[in-house]
Amino acid sequence: MVRSISAPVPSRVRGRAGLDDRAAFVEIDQHVLRLFALISEGLGATTTAFLDNDRDAARAVVAADRTIDDLESAVEELVHLELSSKPQVSQADLRRLVSVLLIVPELERSGDLVEHIALRTQQGMGGRISARARGLVQQMGDVGVEMWRAAADAYADRDAYAADRLRLLDDRLDDLHVTLSVELAQSLTSAPVAIEMGLVARFLERLGDHAVNVARRLRDMCPPAEGRE
Repeated sequence: MVRSISAPVPSRVRGRAGLDDRAAFVEIDQHVLRLFALISEGLGATTTAFLDNDRDAARAVVAADRTIDDLESAVEELVHLELSSKPQVSQADLRRLVSVLLIVPELERSGDLVEHIALRTQQGMGGRISARARGLVQQMGDVGVEMWRAAADAYADRDAYAADRLRLLDDRLDDLHVTLSVELAQSLTSAPVAIEMGLVARFLERLGDHAVNVARRLRDMCPPAEGRE
């Protein structure tokens, strides 16, 4: 059994009038970090579910996408409230809030990609591809999870240099994508399955791209001088 990765979303704008600037930023960060966790947990769960043809686990991942959508909306609303409720916002706070508005759509789109993989579990493709292809899918999922955990740490630490390290992992993910594509073409996999698996491989590869994009946004949130060496 895979535990549910969904979680209740805090009520919108509850108690906002009593929050000072720092408390508001803490609340925003908590929601954003929850989004990161849902992506990494969801990717790990959907990779296992896809390969094991575990439809119940896949359905739990699909259900969690609603939580991701709701959290994205909640974060955007909190940011807009923060921008509109202050007569003047410092340059540092403005940079941080705008960066959040650019980051959360990347997280939402990544949640959609995880959902797309989970939805294909019911086709049973995990049992219709070669053992080598299964291993490559597992490796791509593992690298993707590693990237999203690293991206979450970078956000929490305001690490402006994380994109450089994530690009190295993304290169590895790209190589695995190419290797999997070759394996699907050369193995005895049927054409319909190979086509669908090509999409799954592409979704996994795109998840790595989004993790790098998020890390790049951190350079706008915190200039390199504020990041870790």
